[in-house]
Amino acid sequence: MAEKANGGQAGAAGRAPSADRPDMVRNVVLVGHSGAGKTTLIEALLAAAGTIPRAGRVEEGSTVSDFDEVEVRQQRSVNLSLAPLVHNGIKINLLDTPGYADFVGDLRAGLRAADAALFVVSAVDGVDGLTRMLWEECGLVGMPRAVVITKIDHHRANFDEVLATCQDVFGDGVAPLYLPVDGRGLLGLLTQRFLDYSGGRRTEREPDQEQLALIEQYRGDLIEGIIQESEDESLMDRYLSGESIDTKILIDDLEKAVARGSFHPVLAAAPGTGMLELLEIITQGFPSPLEHPLPEITTIDGRAVTDITGDPDGPLVAEVVKTTSDPYVGRISLVRVFSGTLRPDMLVHVSGHGLADRGHEDHDVDERIGGIGSPLGKTQRPVAKCVAGDICAIAKLSRAETGDTLSDRERPLLMKAWTMPDPLLPVAIRARSKADEDKLSQALARLVAEDPTLRLENNPETRQLVLWCMGEAHADVLLDRMTRRHGVEVERVPLRVPLRETFGGRAQGMGRNVKQTGGHGQYAICHIEVEPLPSGGGLEFVDKIVGGVVPRQFIPSVEKGVRAQMERGVVAGYPMVDIRVTLYDGKAHSVDSSDMAFQIAGQLALKEAAGKVPTLLLEPVDEVSVLVSDEFVGAIMSDLSSRRGRVLGSEPVGTGRTLVKAEVPELEITRYAVDLRSMSHGTGTFHRDFLRYEPLPAHLAEKVAAAAEH
Repeated sequence: MAEKANGGQAGAAGRAPSADRPDMVRNVVLVGHSGAGKTTLIEALLAAAGTIPRAGRVEEGSTVSDFDEVEVRQQRSVNLSLAPLVHNGIKINLLDTPGYADFVGDLRAGLRAADAALFVVSAVDGVDGLTRMLWEECGLVGMPRAVVITKIDHHRANFDEVLATCQDVFGDGVAPLYLPVDGRGLLGLLTQRFLDYSGGRRTEREPDQEQLALIEQYRGDLIEGIIQESEDESLMDRYLSGESIDTKILIDDLEKAVARGSFHPVLAAAPGTGMLELLEIITQGFPSPLEHPLPEITTIDGRAVTDITGDPDGPLVAEVVKTTSDPYVGRISLVRVFSGTLRPDMLVHVSGHGLADRGHEDHDVDERIGGIGSPLGKTQRPVAKCVAGDICAIAKLSRAETGDTLSDRERPLLMKAWTMPDPLLPVAIRARSKADEDKLSQALARLVAEDPTLRLENNPETRQLVLWCMGEAHADVLLDRMTRRHGVEVERVPLRVPLRETFGGRAQGMGRNVKQTGGHGQYAICHIEVEPLPSGGGLEFVDKIVGGVVPRQFIPSVEKGVRAQMERGVVAGYPMVDIRVTLYDGKAHSVDSSDMAFQIAGQLALKEAAGKVPTLLLEPVDEVSVLVSDEFVGAIMSDLSSRRGRVLGSEPVGTGRTLVKAEVPELEITRYAVDLRSMSHGTGTFHRDFLRYEPLPAHLAEKVAAAAEH
């Protein structure tokens, strides 16, 4: 496709690219595992378009997509970032995504903001499990995709092997358009031309005999694949009868098939090689925002809205796809405009995102936006407007968070939130000092605003502050940001799982609270009998007082005292559950008895009864569903059994994947998010729901009780 034109670079270093119409925009998300070369590829594309003077650094110590100090220091992408350029009059928004499963929230935000996906695969490392899963995810929504095989100049590169892997893993419709030749250039399979990059600039010439033989080896399959996707049903008969199909017809049909998402071209790239071909694929083959379906839009009260068409003059509908807090300029919001036009200093309505269960409050407020910019690394270049289909950065949106909708004040609207995975790795933290504790809540609020995959829990039972993260790398980045960006020092502490206590048998206890001091004393005596109930029984309080030995007004006081002691526990400090307490005798004093006296007596009676029989510790058991590739099912089942789990069975899900169901104690799966990723090579996912409490094995209960004594 790049062979139709002579390149035609556009864009100027330092000048912010802009678009006036949606059809002049292409939004492309780059997807691939860490180390595949996504960021390097973006830099090479920016250099080829003239946006930066060379592929490499925009400024010392920062790549074009680096915004976060963690990325600069660790030399890896952990954020969604935007790099815009212009080629042949088309504005291209390149969305760089993290290559780690821990940061899948940013990756899915990139998919939401984009209209097409470019899968970046290393010619050295091939395809990983996460890339395969994302290919399937894009296929389910019909997103157009292309594949670029990078690092073809590496001494260990194996283009043919990786191409075969892509065709095997990604399925039908995957075919190469170009073949690399000894690091010197590319062979165009459709035009049968050799594109020579050995001199630093691309030149074209006729291929030699060896190169012609290579072209013939691949060209037939490519043409057949294009013709199969053609809307002209006569092409296949003409081709099979030996007719030579005009190259322009093939290229036009190819472009339409790519835009529909039914054909996926494979390109080859290295710094300085293949960039013009890739830019032409993006501008000619990938769809404009007008060709990509809009997400579901409703009114604030949930009524469907169907009159939004992506018109720059229509009602404003935009979405915050990424929020970043900068210590110097404040909050920066990366926004995709789906309808209408954003301008500096506009007053907009901010609508919430439905993630209140993760600590993200819903919003329904008006805000005035600040300046609108086109980001490049850490530089924000101002633009006059952002039309429907385009992406920009907005300053000073103090209330809007990732996933929120921006719309007109007169017509508030809400976009359906994109699917976010559940964070399943709990990390308990505490502030290192009183000064850190004072700043902790504000720092956590900023982290929550930025990251919809983070869930913040202040557990009232364990009295721990818990960050629910996607994995260890996610947790490390969050804690690093708290320290370096927000100046809050925190430390990890062992996670406490909320256990329960209950009676192991029937027992009686007496609570005697008799004290005589100056003035009114305390006098309350109660006798209770305690017996265990089935799981889920809670507290059943039975009144069997006869003859008024405990006055009626004090019987609720005994129950209140029993409940208070149950909350505190009697062995290891965990709440007590599932018991029946029968009050059958007691004594009172006409002057010294009181509500508080009988509450204390009830507490003492429960503790005495607990000392006469074994007290059981109960642990929470979760119902766990694990989705993995068929090849890992045996290992997953064996591992779940080793965690004291009961495997309930398995069932196939789609092609090549299996859902394994089990019941597993929560104590055994606090780090399962990390372990499953390792066992399944990054392809496994799981879901957990609380099921019930069960007795903790004796040897583990002894350890818990011993720890509580210290």
